[in-house]
Amino acid sequence: MSITKDDILNAVAEMSVMQVVELIESMEEKFGVSAAAAVVAGGAADGGAAEEQTEFDVMMTSFGENKVKVIKALRSATGLGLKEAKALAEASPVAVKEAISKEEAESLKTLLEEAGASVEIK
Repeated sequence: MSITKDDILNAVAEMSVMQVVELIESMEEKFGVSAAAAVVAGGAADGGAAEEQTEFDVMMTSFGENKVKVIKALRSATGLGLKEAKALAEASPVAVKEAISKEEAESLKTLLEEAGASVEIK
């Protein structure tokens, strides 16, 4: 028996917002894609209808002067290990999290800026 699109949609509809975010992140990792890019491409295809932005990307442009504090903040915000968080910090400018709510983006921006990083929300 194969799973239909409707089965998947019904399963997603029963998930909490955090579970959906985790599912999206897992799909991005597994397939090497970004959901944010798909949203942008999809928006352009339907005539560029003016809609309020509901998903935001948090971009770290620089880790600032205190890389250790920024790495600790990245670890707490993303759940990454030390090596991965260090690599993320050193790769700036880099997207820390993509396709998240405005509230989560603002919270993450505040956390990283308090640690000394330069951050933008797109």
